[in-house]
This record gives sequence, C-alpha cells and structure tokens, in this order.
Amino acid sequence: MRRSALAGLVLLVLALGSTRAGAELRVFVTNEKSDDVTVIDAATRAVVGTIKVGKRPRGVAVSPDGRKVYVSNSNSDSLSVVDAKTLEVLSTVPAGVDPEGLTLNRAGTTLYVVNENELSVTVLDAASLAVRKKIPVGKEPETAVASPDGKWIAVSNETSDDIHVIAAASDTVVKQIPVPKNPRGMRFTADSRQLFVASEQAHVVSVIDMAEMRVAKSAPTGGSRPVDVVLTPDGSRLYVSHGQSGDVRVLDGASLNVLAVIAVGPRTWWMALSPDARFLYATVGRANELAVIDTRSNTVVARVPCGTLPWGVAIADTP
Repeated sequence: MRRSALAGLVLLVLALGSTRAGAELRVFVTNEKSDDVTVIDAATRAVVGTIKVGKRPRGVAVSPDGRKVYVSNSNSDSLSVVDAKTLEVLSTVPAGVDPEGLTLNRAGTTLYVVNENELSVTVLDAASLAVRKKIPVGKEPETAVASPDGKWIAVSNETSDDIHVIAAASDTVVKQIPVPKNPRGMRFTADSRQLFVASEQAHVVSVIDMAEMRVAKSAPTGGSRPVDVVLTPDGSRLYVSHGQSGDVRVLDGASLNVLAVIAVGPRTWWMALSPDARFLYATVGRANELAVIDTRSNTVVARVPCGTLPWGVAIADTP
C-alpha cells in the first residue's frame, strides 16, 4: 500500500509539474509617465505587449491563479483589471483617491488598495470589484503586503513613519508599529513571523517581530535611499533596491550584513523575484528599463526597454 500511495503521489507531482510547465511566465511593468504597462516574456525577455491603462499607473498585483493582473492608476483614481493571457483590459473601476500600492489576500478574494492622498486603504471584492470598506491608516501610505499565512495586511506609511497592521479576518487595524524614517517596500518571511521593511530616508532595513509587533533590529544597507526589499524563499538573503545610489544590495537574512553590491541604474525601485528564485527583476526608472539580475552570480544579465518611468513590477505564471 505504501508503494502504491508513493506511486500515486509521484504521478500527481508529475501531473502538476507538467501543468505549470505549460504555463507562460510573464513580467508586468507599470510605466507612470507613458500611462501603460509593458509585458515581458520571462523566458525570451522579449516585450510581448504594451497595455494602455489609466493615468500614472503605479502598483501592480497578480491573482493567485495567474489569470488577472491588477493595476492602480494614481492620477485616474482607478483600478484596471487585465487578462494576463490576452492582455485585454477587462474593466476599470474607482479605487479611492490616489491609489498606489496594492495587494490581494491569500485566497485572492479581496483587494487592498493603498490611497496615498486619502490616508486610507480601499478594500474591494476581487470578483465584483465593489468597494467593501475604507480603512484609515497613517500619513502618506505607500504600499501593502499580505502575510503568507493569510492573517495580516501590512501598510507602510511614509510620513507618519509607521506600519499599520490590518487583521485580514476583520479588516481592522490591530497595531501601529513605529519604524525608521520613510518606510516604503516590505516583505514577510515565508513563515510570516518576520516583516522586513526598507526605510528610504533612514537608509536602513528593519526587521519586525510579528509575534511581538515591534522592530527587533535595524541595520544600514550601505546604499542611498532604499526603496524595496525582497527575500529568498528560505530567508537566507534579502535584496534591497536603492533609488539614489542606483543599485541592489544583497544582505544576509540573519545578520543583515552586506554580501554584495549590484550596480543597476538610476532610480532602481520596485522588484519581483521569479518563482524559482533564479532571477530578480528591478525597475530602473530613469533608464526606462527593467533590469534582470541573476541571483547566482549577482550580476545584471539583461536589460529590457519599457515605457517611460517604470515603477512597479509583478510576475504572472499565466495558464
């Protein structure tokens, strides 16, 4: 029976693997000055399409099934929903004043859109796109990330220098955590026990202990104006982008010591890691391109032209 069960498990894994192998990995980049989204085939690094959306697109997120891409249009006060396969704009709906960063809950049923000029988060039903709630947060909220365990939505607030933690079950703020000046990008560890935060004007990365809801430690990155932070799946390394020094720095996940410096380009901002953690994609705003970094060699191996002033980036494993 054990052999039979094992054989069945192997067949299931092979079937799932072949299904994913049939999918196409696409990289979606929002361009805030050209009001469009550049779509890149991750395998060939060729641009496969350009999608016109609203004014000043910034935040971008992908549904868990890889079928839909959500784009926040800051100057249009709207959210565009894009079919990840056909690249058609399926709908555009109101999403609060000045929507910027956004994320989905673990189940992909709820969208959280950060409204910078409204000091709030707009909560939308992912299926109907109806607004369910407005959640007040701090001053100049920037972006939001969801914890892998489905419990938390963290919102960074640039001017009030704190992180608002929203309980996903109730959509209420349960904690305000002070952090160093000008927090922007964040990432949870895979076990959801820690939240890493990049503070742009403090030039540091902080680690928040989610059990105690406080900053456990902070460390300088060595670069100027860190914007985003991405972790490897095992949490052993983190990548920190820097807008002013134009680089991505590789830090040890435990000690926060700098291991490597990767020269990327002016206004290196938001990043996304490929599902296999082999490649890191970073928007380079002033160069109007997306940099592709090989995480084994810590070098830029490709540069893909995008629209004008690329901002956000997300990866869709498109069926």
